[in-house]
Amino acid sequence: MILYDAHHLAPCYAVRLLAGLLGVPLTLAPMDVYPGHDDQTDAFLDLAPAGRLPVLIDGDRVLGDWQEILAHLALGHGPAWFPADKPALIGWLGLARDLGGSAGLARMIDTFGAAGDAAAARAEADRLLDHAERHLWFAERAGGQWLLPRPTPTIADVGCFVFIAPCEDGGLSLRDRPALRRWCDRVRFLPGFVAMSGVFPPMANTPR
Repeated sequence: MILYDAHHLAPCYAVRLLAGLLGVPLTLAPMDVYPGHDDQTDAFLDLAPAGRLPVLIDGDRVLGDWQEILAHLALGHGPAWFPADKPALIGWLGLARDLGGSAGLARMIDTFGAAGDAAAARAEADRLLDHAERHLWFAERAGGQWLLPRPTPTIADVGCFVFIAPCEDGGLSLRDRPALRRWCDRVRFLPGFVAMSGVFPPMANTPR
């Protein structure tokens, strides 16, 4: 499989991360988005008319939505990551998209000079992060560790993690959100974890 990828984009990171967790090899085709705008060239738009990364080529299939790619990888290589009997999965994937338009946008504005209202993005991100913090706090009290009430993570955990873990790059903080910090650590300790700039692997001496 070939992944058209920009290392710093959180949706691309989500695909690389899930592939690492599943042990699925990808051939990366790096794209220079900032400042090169490789995603707006005629050649790339012929492949992916929406002009968005990531894009996954799997045989004769071209997948151009990052959550579609996560579902494709999970269904093909780790169905437990896509529990179709859990409708809440869709809700958390929706929250991941909302985080992309808030925490993710604030990070892109602050770090890469993307266009947008950083203050408004941070305000919306704070609301979503508080919601996730409350959910995980109560889940832990009930013995849970992940966004869904099941013993193992799902693609929803991956989709939210890639925006939450680097949120400080967008002027946000997890300092007063201990349940989110613990959840981020659990993701980092998963076998096959893949790091990204600003999202580091766990230290060997960090307690699990």
